[in-house]
Amino acid sequence: MKKIIFVRHGRAEEVSSMFPDFERSLTTKGKNISEQMGLILKEKEKDQAMFITSPAFRAYETALVFARVLESDPDKIIIKNNLYSRATLNSFAEIVEKISDDINLIILFGHNPSFTEIPDRLSRDGCDFLPKSGIVCLSFKTDTWKGIVRERGKIEYFLKPEKTL
Repeated sequence: MKKIIFVRHGRAEEVSSMFPDFERSLTTKGKNISEQMGLILKEKEKDQAMFITSPAFRAYETALVFARVLESDPDKIIIKNNLYSRATLNSFAEIVEKISDDINLIILFGHNPSFTEIPDRLSRDGCDFLPKSGIVCLSFKTDTWKGIVRERGKIEYFLKPEKTL
């Protein structure tokens, strides 16, 4: 079985003319909520995961918080540019099909609307809106990452900060 966890970045600084969107950082509240959601995820997942993130600082920073909480090596976080700008099922497939089949769990960090739309299309029953610091886990009955296909994923859990914390 293969599992994919989608984590939307935490609350970030407001857009301003001082910093480009790409460089926005998490707010203190965004970091705190991400840490709390990471602790909840740690209770659910015991296997080591591969971390893959958008290069935008707020997504990378969220991945760093989760790596610390989940006791994963932050130096092994993989940055994929196509998770920043309107990721699609095709760009998602390009990332996933290159993963070794020895790995059974990946955690992706990125942005909406992609992180609502992609799980929605991958899952059998559809997926609700993914809020900031939200987590959705999909499982697939396959032994290969190339076996991940549309509408075959089962939602294992959907964690929203406002309902979980």
